[in-house]
Parts: sequence; C-alpha cells; structure tokens
Amino acid sequence: MIADYARGDTALPADTVWALEAHLETCAPCRGRLADSVATGAPGIAALVDTVRAGLAPQLDAAGRPPARRLRPRWVSAWLTPVLTPWLATTALVTLIALLLAALAPPLLSGTASPVLPLAPVLPLCGVAAAWSRALDPAYELTASTARAGLPLLLRRTTAVLLVVVPALLAGGRLTGTMTAAQWLLPSLAFTSTALALGSVVGVTRAAVGLAAAWGALVAAPAWVSGRVPAALQPEQLPLWGLLLALGAGAVVVRRNAYPTL
Repeated sequence: MIADYARGDTALPADTVWALEAHLETCAPCRGRLADSVATGAPGIAALVDTVRAGLAPQLDAAGRPPARRLRPRWVSAWLTPVLTPWLATTALVTLIALLLAALAPPLLSGTASPVLPLAPVLPLCGVAAAWSRALDPAYELTASTARAGLPLLLRRTTAVLLVVVPALLAGGRLTGTMTAAQWLLPSLAFTSTALALGSVVGVTRAAVGLAAAWGALVAAPAWVSGRVPAALQPEQLPLWGLLLALGAGAVVVRRNAYPTL
C-alpha cells in the first residue's frame, strides 16, 4: 500500500488512502518506508522536495526562532480550530443570556413558550458554519493538506461544537425551567446532520447559514410574535425529526468522498 501510495496510484480507494495517511501520522517506521518508496518509485517528487528544501533553508535560517507560544494539549488542535473558539464562546454566551432573559421576562413578552426554544434547534449551526469555513480559517490551506482533511476532521469539529452548545442549552433549560430537551435536542441533531449532508454539495458554511436563515424566517420569527411553541417542535413531530436525522446521516456516509474537495 505504501508503494502504491508513493507512486500516486489512482486505483487506491479513498477510505484506504485516509486510513494509510492517518496511520502514517503516528508510525515512524512506516514514514521511513514511505520515504524510501518515494526515493525509488517517484524520483521526481523526491527531487521536487529537495529543491523546495534548498530554497527554503536559507530563508528559515534568516527568520530565526519564532516567538514562544502558549502550550496546549494536542487533542485540542485535533478537535478545534483556533477560529472556532470565539464562535463557540459567543454562541454559549448568547444562549445563556437568552435563557436568563426568558426566565426573568414577564409572560406578556414571551407568551407561554420560551423565546429561546424556536432558536435552540439551529444554534449548533452557528458553530458548524465556522468549523469548516475557508473565509474564517486563515490556515485553511494547511488544513486541506492534512491527512485527516475531509469528513473525519469535519466530524471532529462538529462534535466539538455539539459538546459545547448542547450542554449549555441543557443546563440553561434545566436551571430556568423554560424548555425541555425533548423539544429541541432531536431537531438540533437533525439540523446538524442535514447541514453536513447538504454541505457535501453546496459547502458546509452555505448549508448551515441557509438552514438557519430559513428556520428563522419560517418558524422562529412567527413563534416569537405569537409567543407559542412552534408546531414543528410539538411532540408528535419527533418521528419526522428522527427520520430527517437518519436521512442526513445516511447522506453524509454516501457522500463521504466529496468532503476532501470542499
């Protein structure tokens, strides 16, 4: 497999390439085998690398040592992009402020339903849009060239978003008593999977922003005006949300080879 990979064999399946590249990240002996295979099976690539190294070495020596940066665990870099951190913090803060206002607001302002409830299903989409955005990630070229670029990295970042937003909503709803997880959790996961599925066609950022805007205009805004729980979030609609979640997850699996080119 390493020899075929070094030669650029196009017959290698995409999942095999992903598995091989992920293994090479943590296996020094196999990286050595890859270097040997490139030297013997693809001398043009070896010559190109030597040329680039020769051109960069004087510039790197002249640049000197970069300033020391604050250390952070490797798993943080593997699951989060630096640009995603402020987006997650802002989303969590806005969620908590909205829940606090919902708990303190008189019924005349919020009706019988929490004003946060219509917004809760699409809150994770804010982080999902930032998690895979070329415009918001200054290191997108490096990200796209990593071994885990594509669906594996996208799923990691999406999971990181859900691990921040969902607990904030659960804790806020429990403390304020304004909404229950049964009303928004399944729709939230369904929206996330649908955004990822549509993202394989139009881009994850466009898909997330489009779904959030459509939901806000068609469901959230009328719910805020009427002060009632949207019909789409009634308990009898949960099977439909479960079906949408399953369809979105299935589409992500079927379209898994499209994500490395986003």
